[in-house]
Amino acid sequence: VLQAVTRNPLADPYLLGVSAGASTGAVLVLVLGFGALGLPVGAFTGAMVAFGCVLLLLGRSLGSATKVVLSGVVASQLFSALTSLVVVRSGDAERTRAVTFWLLGSLASADWASVGVCTATTVAGLLVCLLYARHLDALTFGRVTASTLGFSPHRTEMVLYGTTAVVTGALVAASGAIGFVGLLVPHAARMLAGSTHRVLLPSSALLGAVFLIWADTAARSLFGAQELPVGVLTALLGVPTFAALLRRRTATP
Repeated sequence: VLQAVTRNPLADPYLLGVSAGASTGAVLVLVLGFGALGLPVGAFTGAMVAFGCVLLLLGRSLGSATKVVLSGVVASQLFSALTSLVVVRSGDAERTRAVTFWLLGSLASADWASVGVCTATTVAGLLVCLLYARHLDALTFGRVTASTLGFSPHRTEMVLYGTTAVVTGALVAASGAIGFVGLLVPHAARMLAGSTHRVLLPSSALLGAVFLIWADTAARSLFGAQELPVGVLTALLGVPTFAALLRRRTATP
């Protein structure tokens, strides 16, 4: 969705600063000692605050893909700095280890309550995005082309940015920030299912789920009894792929 709306093939959920904001909210909850029950609430609140900051920075420039990227980078850096500040000031080694492990992304704390919340949020978000599938197809060719088809690009972008922010916030609240899945999977789905969003969106959701299960299984078994945070493994796989995509995009005239 974000790749279509921003016309940027390298866009992913980190673009909106949501992951960084969720991390800050979760860290605050852990450091303040509210326990696991408050962590999802803190993470989701932080995600929405970060998204609100991005919207404030954008103002009326929501349609500018460049400003969206820059605003997301600014928000991500701000909340990443706040997270580091909170962790350093906590002065508790045990909490610091717990925070660090959570920030790297892990499914170890999954339970049926979090599964239910994530499922409901993801299904609702996917249905909203599917309603705008035709709009997404048009937006990939630019806002001017999209406006000639009789719908408002600005309203569509607001709905889709808000939907992706809410879904990302809910998922990061449950699992931590697992990077590169949102960047890599859509490109693989396009190769398998084509670029029509009515097919691409559910294909990306299914392929992303399968990829994450495989990555989590590998993270739990590669080092025996010691579990590797799944976010570390997805980053190890994602960085070279990202570099290849970036090199390919740079080489394209």
